[in-house]
Amino acid sequence: MNNAEAENRFAELVAFIRDKSGEHEIPITRETLIEDNLGISGDDAGDLVVEFSKKYKVDISNFKFRSYFHGEPSILDVIGINSRKKKPFTVGHLEKAIIAGRLDEEVING
Repeated sequence: MNNAEAENRFAELVAFIRDKSGEHEIPITRETLIEDNLGISGDDAGDLVVEFSKKYKVDISNFKFRSYFHGEPSILDVIGINSRKKKPFTVGHLEKAIIAGRLDEEVING
């Protein structure tokens, strides 16, 4: 794949993320964090990953969702008891998953 094709693929991915997140103000790069920068977590993150897998035909069966996203907010989150740090998950990781056809630890960390 040449550079122009890669940039077109990335631009399409950004458009998909903007459509699903409703975020149209923040610049989105490969380093943009899905949860921390775009505020996508819990059920919304789950929906995004599932829709992403369908659109791009990416196998997510081995994706460790809880390692990367917080669940829906609870009172424990509000009072700071449930503030576990999650692994960073970026738009670039989604792009790598499109190329690999799967989303798992090997693709994310490769």
